[in-house]
Amino acid sequence: MSKRYDLIVRNGILVCPEGPKKADVAVYDEKIVEIADEISSDAKETIDAAGNYVFPGTTDGHVHFNDPGRTEWETIATGSNALAAGGGVAFFDMPLNCSPCTLDAKNFMAKLAVAQKDSLVDYGFWGGLTPKNLDKLEELAECGVIGFKAFSCFSGIDEFERMDDYTAYVGMKMLAKLGLPLMVHCENAEITRDLTSIALANNKTTVRDYFAARPPITEIENVSRMISFAEETGCKLIIAHISTAKAVELVTQARSRGVDVSCESIGHYLILTDTDVERMGTVAKCSPPIRDHENQTKMWAKLLNGEITFISSDHSPCDPRLKDGEFLKVWGGISACQTTLPAMLTHAHHARKVPLGDIAKLTSQNVNEIFKIPGKGKIAVGYDGDFALVELNKEFTLQAETLFYKHKVSPYVGDSFRGAVTQTILRGTTVFKDGKIVSKPIGRHLRPNL
Repeated sequence: MSKRYDLIVRNGILVCPEGPKKADVAVYDEKIVEIADEISSDAKETIDAAGNYVFPGTTDGHVHFNDPGRTEWETIATGSNALAAGGGVAFFDMPLNCSPCTLDAKNFMAKLAVAQKDSLVDYGFWGGLTPKNLDKLEELAECGVIGFKAFSCFSGIDEFERMDDYTAYVGMKMLAKLGLPLMVHCENAEITRDLTSIALANNKTTVRDYFAARPPITEIENVSRMISFAEETGCKLIIAHISTAKAVELVTQARSRGVDVSCESIGHYLILTDTDVERMGTVAKCSPPIRDHENQTKMWAKLLNGEITFISSDHSPCDPRLKDGEFLKVWGGISACQTTLPAMLTHAHHARKVPLGDIAKLTSQNVNEIFKIPGKGKIAVGYDGDFALVELNKEFTLQAETLFYKHKVSPYVGDSFRGAVTQTILRGTTVFKDGKIVSKPIGRHLRPNL
């Protein structure tokens, strides 16, 4: 007698590492146990995915859900719901803008307690690296952080101090011994600080003044310096939300000579340009800023060449009132975790013919491999039964009321997308279907397999 599975997804086109193929996939005890042209066994639940592409559920490596402490901005509950609505099954939450920041074991455990109660999907946590917590890195590693995050410039949050050169050198040596990566927000502190101060002193606060205060050289210079520290210390380095093609080139060159460095980028650096930001206003303010069309074209070339390792959302919401005012002075951050996969399908696959398998790698497989998360990130036997069912050619216009964020705000509201997530399945359990959250929180803590 054949085994009775928990779930069989039938008749879909599976987006597997080797490419899309029409097949059935079975899940038992939360894991993928069989993939075949036709599975003859039965199951407790069967999903007919005819007409759908079945992607591995996405993992967002860079979100700010701000919980605990700034729950008026976003919460783990609302953020994880939004992630699931976009085909996501896991996220890695940044050590800020929660309050207190995740700089020691005590505050890690406070965040973990919230996630255990409220997260719809699986989760991992970043620890912070600042001048004040070098003695806490080991205890954060023991808690199971997936890596550490640091800022070369002002972070926007006073309690999360920027990483000076001493902290970078000593911290990277420590992380190399711990076997954990460091992700750095790379913008030159002195140039951004002084250009911003001069602009404010002269009452220059428009969008163009903001761009002028954070020119491309601020990222390019700092990426080069962080690579030098990583090369010297042997620390695994990840450049956060890389925004310039020149900086990507520096990462590629360093990797070719053996430096363990990679980069993530964010959808808005590939989708939006500086003129879009001028039109949209403060809802599209972020740091580093969105660049010009020429750079965007070069960024797509870098992605097509495989030089960008993974795509995240850098979902960084705030109370909308913090976006009211002069552009240079308001909060910088974009809400986007619900739209990463549809945006990549629209702008990468449909517009630029990026293969679906590459999109699955950019949004799921690569990020889990970089952070050594076992059993996540691809449709293969032995992996978690994580799927995003997608109507690949379905067109829709993003409406504010369909967003699951605490504040229904995004620069993509009103934009047209082609590729709609209809159902999200986490470890064999449907958590989102046809526009609704259909599960209680079932997220689990993800730890790296070091």
